Amino acid sequence: MTSVTVPQASSAERPRSIAVYCGSGSGSTPAFLALARSLGACLVVNEVSLVYGGGDVGMMGAVADSVMSAGGEVIGVIPQRLVDVEVAHHGVTRLEVTANMHERKARMIELAGGFVAMPGGFGTYEEVFEVLTWNQLGMISAPVVFLDTPEESGSFWEPLMVFLDRAVEAGLLKERYRALVNLTCSVDDAVRIATGPAPTAAPKWSDVTKSVREK
Repeated sequence: MTSVTVPQASSAERPRSIAVYCGSGSGSTPAFLALARSLGACLVVNEVSLVYGGGDVGMMGAVADSVMSAGGEVIGVIPQRLVDVEVAHHGVTRLEVTANMHERKARMIELAGGFVAMPGGFGTYEEVFEVLTWNQLGMISAPVVFLDTPEESGSFWEPLMVFLDRAVEAGLLKERYRALVNLTCSVDDAVRIATGPAPTAAPKWSDVTKSVREK
């Protein structure tokens, strides 16, 4: 059985690095790759390191190449299985190879001080929602930003925001946890939020624990 280390919320200072989750494909519009390149350039200007999934394809490769070409630091974290099928980016500053996807996700969370989700597929959704869940449970405390395409290109994330609002209305998601989700179409704002103050929402179950203790 593989052991996975869970980062603790009590760590003294968050790293000045951002984990970026995004598609391994290029998508159906040039706006996706343009967004990835713009984000990479913005990270370097703000002296923020990139932590990402270690691939050299699609949006993943674009954001990494953008950071490297501007002289920034890129830490790729990739499972051995993907190295074996030759999608690893061997031109990044540091490439860490993990035994599996679980270790990869935990390591990326450990290395990053904030998180940005760009358009992507199942893997992107799973990774960013795991970070939100860990925030909700009080396992970590780090800002999460969904970076959207420019308005003229059409919003990629807006349907998800509507879905989350419906979850609140249905009483299945508390408003204080909905507030953990930041949305912007500005790379500057995304970097500012992701390197800014950590969320302050009380961990899930805290209300239940409090009521039990008061009885």
